Amino acid sequence: MRVLSGIQPTGNLHLGNYLGAIRNWVRMQDEMDSQSQCFFFLADMHSITVHEGREQRIRNVRDMAAALVAAGIDPDRSVLFNQARVPAHAELCWLLNGTARIGWLNRMTQFKDKVGKDREGASIGLFVYPVLQAADILVYNATHVPVGEDQKQHLELARDIATKFNTDFGVELFTLPDPIIPKESARIMSLRDGTAKMSKSDPSDMSRINLTDDDDAIMQKVKKAKTDPEPLPDNAEGLAGRPEANNLLGIYATLSGMSVDAVCAEFAGKGFGAFKPALGELLVETLRPIRSRFMELRTDDAALDAILEKGAAKASAAAEPTLRAAYDAMGLMR
Repeated sequence: MRVLSGIQPTGNLHLGNYLGAIRNWVRMQDEMDSQSQCFFFLADMHSITVHEGREQRIRNVRDMAAALVAAGIDPDRSVLFNQARVPAHAELCWLLNGTARIGWLNRMTQFKDKVGKDREGASIGLFVYPVLQAADILVYNATHVPVGEDQKQHLELARDIATKFNTDFGVELFTLPDPIIPKESARIMSLRDGTAKMSKSDPSDMSRINLTDDDDAIMQKVKKAKTDPEPLPDNAEGLAGRPEANNLLGIYATLSGMSVDAVCAEFAGKGFGAFKPALGELLVETLRPIRSRFMELRTDDAALDAILEKGAAKASAAAEPTLRAAYDAMGLMR
């Protein structure tokens, strides 16, 4: 079993990043047996579809590496690297561009959502983004890929590309990856708007819990989080039509390992004046050790680069046989 997952390196890492992806990665790593392997990468080549200054991109990659290690990713047990250090990703992407079809990419709903009405102004990189995702997966012959709802379509595309390449060139080169649906797929919403995802791009810092927030800041943000005047129900069904309440109780449930029904039962009939301090304390106790380790790691650029270089060397060695076989299947000489 070979698991692969990537995350875009962005600034202002927040609770949504941690609960939505990073914590599940740590669990997968810890559950792996000696015959299995996890590849976790920072998708800095994907990040170029949005303009960003050189120094900021470098900082974001290092910060994301620090966050992953602080949260529990062990570079000795998992392969942790950034995409740009492993050229095989870009090389295989170009080869697969000959296999992928425009009609397939035209059906990608995420592209449509991101460009809106400005399709002509979108970068080509954003359009072929799913082909690079396919290359990310196929170059390692990953058997399993953790996916959320918004990425299922891209994994299906990777399987389609793999099948067509294998068929076109009469080889059994690429493994068709299967999805892993996380046991707890947390979708963390804004503290100011329960219908919008928690995001670093939100102009209000009060909308998110940053991994760099101190204890007081966390408590203050939870205290001021948007809610409604109704008491908490005794079961999850009672949260229907209450997006902010649903979000806060969902965060508590995810952090505590309880079901939303169990959280509702514990706080049934109480107001948010009683619930918010409990949520704030739980957040503080959960994030404090991660923040402390993160702040320590992010000041040592040399150590972070060494971790990424070590991971890239392992990743390159794993990718080389597949890349070489793809060139050979197509009659390309390297």
